[in-house]
Amino acid sequence: MERSVSINEAQLRVDEWIRTTGVRYFSELTNMAILTEEVGEVARLMSRLYGDQSFKESDKGKELADELADVLWVLLCIANQTGVDLADALEKNFQKKNIRDAQRYNDNEKLSSGS
Repeated sequence: MERSVSINEAQLRVDEWIRTTGVRYFSELTNMAILTEEVGEVARLMSRLYGDQSFKESDKGKELADELADVLWVLLCIANQTGVDLADALEKNFQKKNIRDAQRYNDNEKLSSGS
């Protein structure tokens, strides 16, 4: 069953899970370290799926979707505990990029050359 979750709903659902099942948030610094670990797991899998590294026995059964969801989960935790509304932040980021980068990529010869 395919279901779409808004960023706000995701933040609320993670917060509810933390408060009922997870007991409490880890400290912000601990969550930053966990985020780094999770990004490392994505990098490891990407290097095996799309890069030149071969799979090891410990890599088997890992799925990119699950690893990316782990990154998102910790990012949502950090946003929640620091009072960041990620939906609002993302909208502001789109506005910033639309102004700052309006022509940046169109004028990039490396991108237009097909390489």
